[in-house]
Amino acid sequence: REDVLNVALLSRLEIRDDEIENVTRQFNDIMQHVDRLNQVNTENVRPTAHALPVFNVLRPDVRQPSLPREKAMANAPLAEDGFFRVPKIVEG
Repeated sequence: REDVLNVALLSRLEIRDDEIENVTRQFNDIMQHVDRLNQVNTENVRPTAHALPVFNVLRPDVRQPSLPREKAMANAPLAEDGFFRVPKIVEG
């Protein structure tokens, strides 16, 4: 219980009193799985960053003419002086 409350505090999660028992049970289940994983012999397993040996699957960048401004602005709900105008979302 105390470990769960400490992890919740560190994670900045709020756990209600009526949830603590269930969350503690889930936490213990997760820790049992971690213990099982820690028992696996990985001595001859090389560290990997990817599950599959696939690298650089992105296409190369190709320079192309950009969309004309008039076409880009044609469907803009709001535009001003050739720029998209969007509602303010940050106060201050």
